[in-house]
Amino acid sequence: MTEEASLSRHAAEQIRYIRAAMAGAIEFTAVPGRGLVVIGVSALPAAMLAQAQPSAPLALLVWSIEGALALLLGVLALQRKARRLGLELTSAPGRKFMLALLPAGIFTLALSSALWWRNVNDLVPAVWLAGYGTGVIAAGAHSVPAIPLMGGTFLACGMVALLLPASLQNLLLALSFGGLHIAFGAYVARHHGG
Repeated sequence: MTEEASLSRHAAEQIRYIRAAMAGAIEFTAVPGRGLVVIGVSALPAAMLAQAQPSAPLALLVWSIEGALALLLGVLALQRKARRLGLELTSAPGRKFMLALLPAGIFTLALSSALWWRNVNDLVPAVWLAGYGTGVIAAGAHSVPAIPLMGGTFLACGMVALLLPASLQNLLLALSFGGLHIAFGAYVARHHGG
């Protein structure tokens, strides 16, 4: 191999390394603002339906179904925005975002399930809000600045839920999962490309 070819190969390797480092350092911008709004809007009828239930476990079941629906809506919106922006969800920022969100989500699911099985239903909304907020804060460290702020707001709502009587838990879930997703989603959609 000639010296010129060796230098050319070395330069190409350096460029690949720099590109990979830059891709790992940029923020994850595919957070779907419009998708967050849709998630928030879907929480409002869930709150009304949950309020109409004759027992706390049935109301929490409604919210659990809403949570699964919100997860599906979020994933679909995330994929759509990432595709529109030409981003790969498996890129370094995308992986960091998802890996930061996942542990809090898994623990929140496990803890809320344990509380539900032990019939300690009054604490489940607080666990959901605080757990979700914690995950969003962690994931938001790899995203646009509004996302960790949203997570902090959810965490604060979870702390408030610890102090509220059971009769106000559904209202707090409606205001937080509905209202906060709509407010922050609208901001992200307006300032961060949809």
